[in-house]
Amino acid sequence: MVSPGDQAPDFTAPLVSDGDTVATTLSDHLGSGPVVLAFFPAAFSSTCTTELCTFRDDLAQFNDLGATVFGISTDTSYALERFRQEEGLTFDLISDNDGSIIDAYDIVDDESFAGKGMTGVATRSVFVVDDAGTIRDAWIADNPGQEPDYEAVVSAVESLAD
Repeated sequence: MVSPGDQAPDFTAPLVSDGDTVATTLSDHLGSGPVVLAFFPAAFSSTCTTELCTFRDDLAQFNDLGATVFGISTDTSYALERFRQEEGLTFDLISDNDGSIIDAYDIVDDESFAGKGMTGVATRSVFVVDDAGTIRDAWIADNPGQEPDYEAVVSAVESLAD
């Protein structure tokens, strides 16, 4: 599992933004402020909806600090676009439909949702990446219903803005 101090694994994946889906690469977003990668197991699930809506509601804080927030799941681009629209999410989502990103970050969850026929989903986690691509803060859920400490994520971003 990647940890603070490690180089963030770069990736290229579909970015869902304002009705468009285009390829994006993590390294293209480095150098213009911190990047928050919020991994979540499944669009439309209760905890994931709460988490992403909390990031939506707190987005001004991140914008004021020059940070970019991305939500990442293994859902398809189409599902993420519907989720983004239905929840009024104002930040971009990334589709890791092939699981390569969660594999690179070593946060594959094959057990929590196996009873629902879902394996290979993201373990709920948040990584804060600095301009140089170094992970400065990492949080990994102990269970799928656990939400991140949102204030701690903001604090981690603030520490990079100083």
